[in-house]
Amino acid sequence: MPGSAKAMAIFTVGGLVMVTAYTVTLGSNGWLWFGWVVLGLLTVGVMAARGT
Repeated sequence: MPGSAKAMAIFTVGGLVMVTAYTVTLGSNGWLWFGWVVLGLLTVGVMAARGT
């Protein structure tokens, strides 16, 4: 996995942890989950484009 794709994957997983912690602590926020889904789709797209 190239460096930029790996960094993006780590950022996506970190984002999931943060959004989940926010949801558990303060309640659900649909925009945060929407943003995380978009980030996840972008990460999958980058990995697919790079052939990993």
